[in-house]
Amino acid sequence: MISLYPTPPPPFSPIVLSSDGYVLTGLHFVQQGEAVGQGESLPIFKDVCRWLDIYFSGKKPDFTPDYSINDATPFRREVLKILQKIPYGETITYGEIAAQIAKKHNIDKMSAQAVGGAVGWNPIGIIVPCHRVLGVGKKLTGYSGGIQNKIGLLRIEGIEFHH
Repeated sequence: MISLYPTPPPPFSPIVLSSDGYVLTGLHFVQQGEAVGQGESLPIFKDVCRWLDIYFSGKKPDFTPDYSINDATPFRREVLKILQKIPYGETITYGEIAAQIAKKHNIDKMSAQAVGGAVGWNPIGIIVPCHRVLGVGKKLTGYSGGIQNKIGLLRIEGIEFHH
């Protein structure tokens, strides 16, 4: 089931929510040319919209809507667990995530590019804060939701970054 978050403030793209009927299973910015109708009205969508309203008002939400991440490989799950721990207003680099995973598995090195692929796969944008991952030196890197949306999210949280 799909719904549209009705009130993303400028400059953000529209946001699509998806659910299995009980929990959130997807949250992403609409890409150019993607057609989406208003969709369903479910309790989980109301919770997510309330969370997004708080977030877009510049405040840290004090709850997390129920969500489920399906079809993730073990590596993606490991990366997403790290993303879930990034505090509001703080960042981490792809290389730092790679180093954490390498250390956990007692290996010399992990690919930051592989981490980038897992971060980009994240099906629960904003709530699982993949936008808080930057390149070395707080350099702004790509974002599957569109770079203008990443810039806006970072600004809401008062995060400094470099182009």
